[in-house]
Amino acid sequence: MPTENTVPLDASAAVLKPSEPMPDFAVSVEGPNFEKDMSLRELLESYKRIGFQANTLGKAIDIVNRMRKWRLSDEPVAADESEEYLSPEVRANTKCNIFLGYTSNLISSGLREIILYLVKHRHVSAIVTTAGGIEEDFIKCLGKTYLADFNLDGADLRRRGMNRIGNLIVPNDNYCKFEDWLTPILDTMLAEQKETGHVWTPSSFIRRLGKEINNEESVYYWAYKNDIPVFCPALTDGSLGDMIYFHSFKNPGLIVDIVQDIRNLNELSRRSRKAGMIILGGGVCKHQIANAMLIRNGADYSVYINTGQEFDGSDSGARPDEAVSWGKIRAGSESVKVFADATLVFPLLVAATFVQPDHQAQ
Repeated sequence: MPTENTVPLDASAAVLKPSEPMPDFAVSVEGPNFEKDMSLRELLESYKRIGFQANTLGKAIDIVNRMRKWRLSDEPVAADESEEYLSPEVRANTKCNIFLGYTSNLISSGLREIILYLVKHRHVSAIVTTAGGIEEDFIKCLGKTYLADFNLDGADLRRRGMNRIGNLIVPNDNYCKFEDWLTPILDTMLAEQKETGHVWTPSSFIRRLGKEINNEESVYYWAYKNDIPVFCPALTDGSLGDMIYFHSFKNPGLIVDIVQDIRNLNELSRRSRKAGMIILGGGVCKHQIANAMLIRNGADYSVYINTGQEFDGSDSGARPDEAVSWGKIRAGSESVKVFADATLVFPLLVAATFVQPDHQAQ
């Protein structure tokens, strides 16, 4: 029986349970040391040892840099290699195809300029987004989007002709300007369709608008200039759909074919020697890219950045391992989900990866 001066053995055993030794590869937690001068790159490198979502951002940076670094010349020549890829020069210039997906609100935000940088400098091979992710880029060339507040009164904003996107405001006049700009282009596209028999796809539609806007502030101007395909399976789900709807009364007959685009996207995935996904947000853009990866038995590198949770069974909230079960991410490949608002962390990820010279991609 324990006495008043003796620690009970069962309590002591429960509290002072001995640990197994940590393995040699274990990494200790350590934050950045601001006593020393530190560059942005060094600060982001320190994220790997902070823990929680800082740690996942550090992993995302590593995965993206491996996407950037990979060349086919890193791999041994297979016995059944096609003649197209036997040349050492061709192998050294064959890179990982990076598929970038993002939701429309991110083009409404200041991430638009970061996405523009990636497209202008050919850091991505293909884009998948939603209707708002297309139209808001062109609308920003016609009028400004402004910072505001999440708590503004919706009825008052409606009375004043102001549209709220989170804590951003878009004057409705911008959409009127968009209709004035877009309608004659739709007329011309319909006339060309009738004359040539050429049927538009969402990607060729977007490419044409990128050409017509002729503005270096536009993401899709640079996609047009650099021949980077932009896929938008839900092209009519937004202001573009409104304008196409109005146009169908004034000048009916325009056809936009989604079938050819799914073939184009899936074939781009299938033919990729290595494929990586960077997906900001969820919904259509996330699943359309992931589903294209299924055609090649999964992506080789995957980075998700979103705030979605998986408890409701949504694809938006699903972690990478769910995609592994479907064959959309290859088993054993490198993948990570960063649980964060993309406007907080994507600028940091790009600063630590694509902005750095290629030889620094470790």
